[in-house]
Order: sequence, then structure tokens, then C-alpha cells
Amino acid sequence: MRSLPCHPGPRVSGAVATARALAAVLLTTASVVAFAPAVTPAAAADGAPDQSFTIKDPRITESSGLAASRAHSGVYWTHNDSGYGPQIYAVDSRTGETVATLTLEGIGKPRDVEAISIGPDGNVYVGDIGDNLNGTWDHVWIYRFPEPKELKDATVRATQFTVKYADGPRDAESMMVDPKTGRVYIASKNEDGGGLYEGPAELTSSGTNTFRRIDDVPWVTDGAFSPDGKELVLRSYFSARAYAWQNGRLGKDRRISAPFQPQAESVTYTADGKALMFGSEGEESGVVRVDLDKDTGGGSSSGGNSSSGGGNSSSGTGADGGMAGNADGGGTQGNATLGAIIVIGGAALVFAFKRMRRKG
Repeated sequence: MRSLPCHPGPRVSGAVATARALAAVLLTTASVVAFAPAVTPAAAADGAPDQSFTIKDPRITESSGLAASRAHSGVYWTHNDSGYGPQIYAVDSRTGETVATLTLEGIGKPRDVEAISIGPDGNVYVGDIGDNLNGTWDHVWIYRFPEPKELKDATVRATQFTVKYADGPRDAESMMVDPKTGRVYIASKNEDGGGLYEGPAELTSSGTNTFRRIDDVPWVTDGAFSPDGKELVLRSYFSARAYAWQNGRLGKDRRISAPFQPQAESVTYTADGKALMFGSEGEESGVVRVDLDKDTGGGSSSGGNSSSGGGNSSSGTGADGGMAGNADGGGTQGNATLGAIIVIGGAALVFAFKRMRRKG
């Protein structure tokens, strides 16, 4: 979510929009906040894969997307935000160490990489879809390359796809590939909510790929399909919801317990679909596992490496994009303490000033 250099005109409006949105989050949080407590993960002590871990690579300071490998157990693909070049990293959840660095070639200079997903064709899709100027780029890009069979540092040739939206430019941080059909979806991001956009049945590298709005979604920072293709999870800064995925459309939704993280940026299912992995930006950022209990309609905390059961979602609309609320994963009332308000409020204010400083 790192801001890009911009001209004097959009600077103020972008910063003000961010501050307004986060101020609304703070006000709502003060009255109804309930969330899973902050978790500081480390590498899994027992060396088991797919547990909470810390990304140790000092090069990865703005992990903005996360995708569970389909070819390598316990490995997660991630990337930095804008301004870091065409590198994709494979991180082993057993140790938190980077086990492969891929440098993409055959593409232009990445502008604002925000998302990563793996399709049923065995390809990795990278979404260069961010636009911190509130939707001023007339096009964005998606890059695609085969997931390597061997984990080692390498230069790989990627295919570049040009993307436009049928209703004009949009800022977005979420790109998801349907694990059954291979169709690509993008969720746009806006302080008043965004839209879910559907790409063509097959992407073409020889022309423009037009994405069309098919539904409304709240403010989201990432999303992921379940491995069986039956559910789509969308996360925001303070919460997450899972939507039934039916015939390429959003269905009934349910709340998911999401951990509190300083800059909540990414989410992916584990390869077996039994848990969600929530990521954050920052140096030595943590990736937190939240086990899923679909019978109770929310995330559970059945393991020591999982976030605890307190979620922050409800079926109502919250200021952080329509997902904030006051119900936990088990349906009990959250404990909105003064300490929680201070922590979240402080994080929101720091983030707002950080965004305004970058745009200034």
C-alpha cells in the first residue's frame, strides 16, 4: 500500500480521503470494537508447515500479498509493494526464511504490486493493480508465470496482461483467481466501499482485458478463494468475511475471526483449506494462522498458533469498509476495552499521518 509519487493536485485529496476513512474507523472502533487480540508469531517451534510465522527476509518490508503454494508444502509466495522491482519471494512457513527469489522478465517496470494468487493452471498471477491516486491510471497490469517445480533463485519469463475497468479507473489491492474456472477477479478499494470486478473468461496478452463490475463489496485490502472454490474471503484492516461463491457470484456471507495487525494487508487459505493465513506489512512482519470452523460459521482458535476466537465482524456495515462489528467467531459479545481503542486508534492515526507524509 506504499504511495506512489504524484502531482500536487491529487496529493491533498488522496491524503484527506485516507484520513477521513481512518477517522471513521476510529470513531466506529471506539463504540463497537471487538477483535482477535494482536499476535506476534514466530517460526513454528515444531517445524510444522502452515503455522503462524514471521517473515525474516530483510528485503521484504512491505509484504502486500500472500498465496499458498500448490507445488511446495508449507511455502507461501509474497512480494513487496510499489517501488521494489519485479521480485517474488517464496517463504517457508516452517522457518520464516526465503527459500527462492524469482525475478520476473518480459514485463514493464512494476508500478504498484498489491496481490498474488495461484490458478488451477498451475500459474502464479501477480496483480500490479494498485492506484493510490484514487483511480487515475488508465490501465493496470497482471503478470502470469508458471509456479516453479524447484525452489531456487531464478529469472522467469512472465506474460503481461493489460487491464482496464468498464466503468473507469479504480484503486485496488485484491486480486483472486477462481480455483475451478481460472477466471480472474479484482476487488476495488474506496473509502465508501468498492466493487467486485470480473475479468474475461480468458486473459489475452495481445489486447486490453476489460473487467466488469458484478457486485458491491466493502473496503478490502485482500481476498482469496478457498481451494474448493466454494467460498471467497475478503479482509479489511480490522475484520474479514467469507462469502459463498455460487456460479461466479457472491452468495450468503459469514463472519471470520481476524487477528489485529498493524497494517493488515493480505490473506490466503492454506493449501488444504483448513485455515486462513493473515499477513501484514512491515519489517519482520507476522503471518497469523486462523483455523476455520465452518460448522459454527466463523474462525476458531483451536491451536496455539491460531489467533484467538474474538472476531470483529457482523452482518452490518462498518466504517472500515462494511465489515467491522461486534460479534466474535463464536457469536459472543466482544470486550471493547479502553486499551483496545487506544491501540487501534493509535495505529489508525499513525497510518493516516504516514500516508499524508508520503503524499506530501
